[in-house]
Amino acid sequence: MKLEDITPLVLTYNEAPNIARTLARLSWAREVVVLDSGSTDASREIAAQFPNVRFEVRAFDDHTTQWNFGVDACRSGWVLALDADYVIGAGFEDEMKLLDGAADAYDAAFRYLIFGQALRGSLYPPRAVLFAKSRCRYVQDGHTQLLSVPGVLGHIQRRIDHDDRKPLTRWLSSQDKYALLEAEKLAAADPAKLRLQDRLRLTCWAAVPASLVFTLFVKGTIWDGWRGWYYALQRVLAEMLLALRLIERRFRHDP
Repeated sequence: MKLEDITPLVLTYNEAPNIARTLARLSWAREVVVLDSGSTDASREIAAQFPNVRFEVRAFDDHTTQWNFGVDACRSGWVLALDADYVIGAGFEDEMKLLDGAADAYDAAFRYLIFGQALRGSLYPPRAVLFAKSRCRYVQDGHTQLLSVPGVLGHIQRRIDHDDRKPLTRWLSSQDKYALLEAEKLAAADPAKLRLQDRLRLTCWAAVPASLVFTLFVKGTIWDGWRGWYYALQRVLAEMLLALRLIERRFRHDP
């Protein structure tokens, strides 16, 4: 695969703490599309420091529509979709050059960083990040969006760093919005078709201690010191917010 056939697409909203690290690793790209939702910080000024960046602005409505708009704005046949806190590691572009393009999309796994230091493990799943523009589209799935891949999904061995340096208050605000969407999705789902973790979430309590134990001891973040505890407590708080939103929804719909 030729690198000039790949356009990195980055979505931003007040990503000044992150965007420079992400864009610095995309100097190989002929063009990078940054689709902004109306940032009020220095995101635009930072992006302007990179000569291969095309900065677009669109008012935000939902993530799925925003991603699809960004995909349509890319001029190449392949899109590398990155959050503003995704930093591709050394050798990632070299591996992309070795791909034959036979798959419709390629996923990658992540290293999760807390305050700039990688954890031993995390709950962050692999994501399809590189895909053929003409064959793939984003669809809504609860609090997030999924790339609909009609055919073969390949895999990139090199991992991507998830390195979010935004303040905790921003994380809390985002998690509550995610919890609202996820609660609606879980409440409408067929329980028999849910994964174990989602069935635990529907109990409105079991996922909270389970997430702490799984993160600390199965993923091993207990050995990462206070960074590991910080991440584990984030996951517990996310599950607590979801449990509260599910309980709230039950009371709201009770006669």
